[in-house]
Amino acid sequence: MKFCSTCGAPVESIIPDGDHLPRHVCTVCKTIHYQNPRIIAGCVPEWQGRILLCKRAIEPRRGYWTLPAGFMENGEAVQDGAAREAMEEALANVEIGSLLAIVNVIRAHQVHIMYRARLLDTNFGVGPESLEVKLYDEEEIPWSDIAFLSVEFALRRYFEDRRAGREGAHSRDIDWQDGKLIIKDR
Repeated sequence: MKFCSTCGAPVESIIPDGDHLPRHVCTVCKTIHYQNPRIIAGCVPEWQGRILLCKRAIEPRRGYWTLPAGFMENGEAVQDGAAREAMEEALANVEIGSLLAIVNVIRAHQVHIMYRARLLDTNFGVGPESLEVKLYDEEEIPWSDIAFLSVEFALRRYFEDRRAGREGAHSRDIDWQDGKLIIKDR
């Protein structure tokens, strides 16, 4: 950030009084511009035991498989964002169920929130951000072609819970430090 979105003056990175982290602060109007993690909302849509996956048509990870998920919009609940993303990416009508996973992707400044979901019908298709959309049985999941660690985590917990007959909520931190992947389950 170089300029204040309130008055257009330059900003500087300083630690404001009463804070403990550097923030972008306007040199004129003194507005503090906080930068916070972005929330990704998604779901694991199921139809008769099979899971709906989307092959990405956009970067990052174009050509890899993912769950329908994406950035939340202002003015929507997380569950509504997850349902909207299923419609946008897979033209899928879903009923959002219980919380499945929260994954803190620390270096990317993101929090991925995934829900269980039930496909309401099989009238799904390829949305503008997908190359292909397909239902998979657990043993058919293309694990080596899953786009993101957060998606793999959510899928694996989903199947573990389903086999155990429970609906747990799971949490993981993913970070990179000194070029090394750091994973911490909570």
